[in-house]
Amino acid sequence: MSESVGEFAVSQGGQLRGRSWFAGMIRPLTESLAAESDRWPLWVPVAVGLGIAFYFALPVEPPTWVGPVGLGTAGVAGVVVRCQARLLILAAAVAALCLGLTAAQIRTAIVDAPVLTQELRAVMVTARVAEVQQLPFGSRLVLERSRIQFLAPEKTPRRIRVRVAARDQPQLWPGMWVRLRATLAPPSAPAAPGAFDFQRHAFFQGIGASGFVFGHAEPVDPPEGEKTESAAWHIWLAEFRQDVTRRVEDALPGGVGAIAAALTTGSRNAIPEDVIEAMRDSGLAHLLSISGLHMGLVAGILFFSLRGLLSLMPPLALGYPIKKWAAVVALLGAFLYLLISGGTVPTQRSFLMTSVVLVAVLVDRSAISMRLVAWAALVLLLFSPEAMVGPSFQMSFAAVVCLIAAYEATRDYRRRRRADAGWLRRFGHYAGDLAATSLVATIATAPYAIYHFNRVADYSVAANMLAVPLTGIWVMPWAVVAFLLMPFGFERFGLVPMGWGIEAVITIAKTVAAWPGAVTLVPAMPVAALGLITLGGLWVCLWQRRWRLYGLAGIAAGVLAMALVRPPDLLVSGDGKLVAVKDDDGEILFSSGRAARFDGGIWLRRAGQKERAPWPRDGYGADGRLACDTLGCIYRAEGQIIAIAWKPGALIEDCHVADLVVSTEPVRRACPSAKRVIDRFDLWRDGGHAVWIERDGVRIQSVHEARGARPWVVAPRSDP
Repeated sequence: MSESVGEFAVSQGGQLRGRSWFAGMIRPLTESLAAESDRWPLWVPVAVGLGIAFYFALPVEPPTWVGPVGLGTAGVAGVVVRCQARLLILAAAVAALCLGLTAAQIRTAIVDAPVLTQELRAVMVTARVAEVQQLPFGSRLVLERSRIQFLAPEKTPRRIRVRVAARDQPQLWPGMWVRLRATLAPPSAPAAPGAFDFQRHAFFQGIGASGFVFGHAEPVDPPEGEKTESAAWHIWLAEFRQDVTRRVEDALPGGVGAIAAALTTGSRNAIPEDVIEAMRDSGLAHLLSISGLHMGLVAGILFFSLRGLLSLMPPLALGYPIKKWAAVVALLGAFLYLLISGGTVPTQRSFLMTSVVLVAVLVDRSAISMRLVAWAALVLLLFSPEAMVGPSFQMSFAAVVCLIAAYEATRDYRRRRRADAGWLRRFGHYAGDLAATSLVATIATAPYAIYHFNRVADYSVAANMLAVPLTGIWVMPWAVVAFLLMPFGFERFGLVPMGWGIEAVITIAKTVAAWPGAVTLVPAMPVAALGLITLGGLWVCLWQRRWRLYGLAGIAAGVLAMALVRPPDLLVSGDGKLVAVKDDDGEILFSSGRAARFDGGIWLRRAGQKERAPWPRDGYGADGRLACDTLGCIYRAEGQIIAIAWKPGALIEDCHVADLVVSTEPVRRACPSAKRVIDRFDLWRDGGHAVWIERDGVRIQSVHEARGARPWVVAPRSDP
């Protein structure tokens, strides 16, 4: 009996010591959490974003009641446990997660519209022009209210997008009705599992088909029953934007005018490819996307210019609130800039933040920077939840959050450093701050540049130190002048000097991009790595006590996950026209140098490779893995034999020796040796395939398998 009591006491003591150790570990965290209660609201948009991410990660569409019921349940639970802080925080976090899920479900239901499920060749289309996007060669039209030959009205997409290659195409304007002959197809599926999902992107834009036009788009009278006037506000706005773009490009032809149009109306389609490449490789591509820099400059120029002008009039300056007048004008100017620029995600975020700052001026309050970003993110997430999975939202908010966190952490140091500093030292401090800003923004956006574009601009800090001040001091002020003179037809007096500055920016971009090692190409990053880096970075930036450093562990785990990712050994395009395999050095070899250019370009980018490396048409490859003849190829890796058949005759032998058979033709015979067969029917039904070869077999994932059954996934017809 005494032994039993002793054993019980020992066990209880061990449990108590375990609990004491656990409590000792948890106590500092709970104390830090309680001490930073003023930062809790900053995590609301993070939780909402996690709910949205959960929605988009699901393989199937959740029931419509899941989000609202979860939100309501969490709300009721919060009321019940409102006196218990820990449980209340948990209920609020669950409510925010469910709010994000609900917002995504509602948004999907709102934009849901018919999508083309099969290709329609050379059909007649009558439609109203919604947008006209100028390209370096030709133009792109977004059409609405379409009437498509051989397609029932209930199956007609809400909007379609077509490309007009004809150089002598008559000028078209939003609101015009046109008739054209076009080949239309469903929006493109991803080129490989995990690649950019254009179908999802088009779904949330309301675009249900895309294609190209034969010849010209002919203006016609509206069909019977359609209104002749273009009363819709978006038509009027698109027409106004097109007119502004035309006037800008008339004053500044070529690439300079295209960039000027991008900075004024957000129209970037006409920028020459070599200029885009130089801007991207030098780390200046963000200057082409209207964001916080541009919106802040426009509002700031209007605010300080008007306030300075009014201060020269003593009766007004002494008797009236000229500061608030200037804030109202700046707010209106920022709103007009938002409309004219097309309202992209970075522009919306910038306008929300700018408007809060200006409203704070009107009500004699000071804005809290990080909270300002949090509320801007929350509004965008609730109204456009799909933006969260795109590069614009991610890179824009990553840069802003990290910059604000850096300035919060160094505020006292910078204040002490500037005290009693002379003009020379102040200039040095300005240059140092500019370099630090560029460095922080580059580090903050690097994971998202790697994930979405598979590249890092190594000299972006140097390029931004030269180009950003030039843009702020010269380019954007002249853009504001051009806008102010445009109603009087004198915009050229502002656009020409603006063009001089743009030419200098292009020169900087091309010079930096030409430096050796200007770009580092990086293989595709898994989404889990991006998630770990994002959550770790948010932990570092949103908290202020020393426990923020725990976020570095999340960032390190994300970087480690990047290093451990293994690219596929074999890729097959959805149309069966292109196959790629990996050689001993990790380089991917392509079956064709021209076929499937779009898919091949994405494969190259995701592999971190510059150019297509061809494989042997006849004979063995350099490493002996690949052997080809006119009928097909045999690829050997990890003890597995992969047969790639171009013609049915290759299957006679391949089906008796290969562990995996990949055929660009339908396989209508048994393959005794093959554990799996991927033929033309599989490619048509499930899209492109990725194959990982291991010693115990092969692992295969198709595009449709990776995406699941979602509203934006176009299901194939019952027969090919």
